[in-house]
Amino acid sequence: MANQSSSSSYPILCASFNQDSSCFAVGTKHGFKVFDSNTGRLLYERAVGAFIIVEMLFSSSLLAIVGAGEEPSLSPRRLCLFNKTTGAALRELNFLTSILAVRMNRKRLVVILQDKTYVYDINSLAILDTIDTVSNIKGLCSFSPSLDGCFLALPASVSKGSVLLYSVMDLHLHCEIDAHRSPLAAIALSSNGTYIATASEQGTIIRVHLVSEATKSYSFRRGTYQSSIFSLSFAPSTQLPDILVGTSSSGSVHAFSLAFSGNQRSKRSGSFLGSIIPDSVTDALDPAHHGVLHNVAPAGVKSYAVIRKVEKVADSSTSDIVACRATISIITFNGYFQEYNLSINNQNVFVWSLEREFKLLNVILDDAISL
Repeated sequence: MANQSSSSSYPILCASFNQDSSCFAVGTKHGFKVFDSNTGRLLYERAVGAFIIVEMLFSSSLLAIVGAGEEPSLSPRRLCLFNKTTGAALRELNFLTSILAVRMNRKRLVVILQDKTYVYDINSLAILDTIDTVSNIKGLCSFSPSLDGCFLALPASVSKGSVLLYSVMDLHLHCEIDAHRSPLAAIALSSNGTYIATASEQGTIIRVHLVSEATKSYSFRRGTYQSSIFSLSFAPSTQLPDILVGTSSSGSVHAFSLAFSGNQRSKRSGSFLGSIIPDSVTDALDPAHHGVLHNVAPAGVKSYAVIRKVEKVADSSTSDIVACRATISIITFNGYFQEYNLSINNQNVFVWSLEREFKLLNVILDDAISL
């Protein structure tokens, strides 16, 4: 997931983690930088102008980059597939309107425009499908990179919070989910495409749906006052993600525990998903599984959080999971990287601890390539 800044006053114009969150990239007014998520080491930088999209293909040398248009060679209508090892442009794709988002896996390249989405074979760059969409001026989308559950999520309406799910490998519409009454502000697919989280422009309720059945599994109340949701991200998992995190215009990071709420719900219902409980009931039940970290960024400054690692702690006598520990990395568009450890026990106590923080633009390139 990449995030673009709507304000030129921010030093960071875009930020994205690669598909396994081992690396992240930021675009600035002067170029772009690639970092190692584990160490914070600057791996690569290129200072040739402003960039609004920088997407990585796992830990390979391939980057998809789009300029901010401040000079003709960096048009926002031109996508460049770039090899950071050689410093050479491999291919360029030109469009009639500005590129708003780009997503990749090892088989597919997806390009999001305001009212069209193009699906390419990433090796041959042959167009496989063109999707006509509703007006999507923010380039809102989410992509699950797994080849077995590779879905693309896009807004399906400009008047309500409906999301379209498209099967990228099979090239067909999978389903449409009516998630909110207000238009969508944020969407996130789990890495294996099993779950989708959504937030509307109201920003008070976060809902999680099971993609295969298009049924609601969870509904969390973020707060009672309206707030813009900047990002949503699931923990890495092959089954039910343990945690969902979101960032908002209040400057806070919100964490929602799916693991413990799922366990308690299964006890009530006798099944994993349980019965489909009316929204008014679930919205009242699920806030107990919610922790907030305040003042991560100044109010209104865009931020982007991902859960890079999760480990579970079990009671040796019962084998029940008694705690969940997560590593959460946060990029704020005023130029900071922060990493927190979050512990959640089965009593829904959330404990945050700051592990490291640094200014992204102050990191010096050592033995990486600089062009």
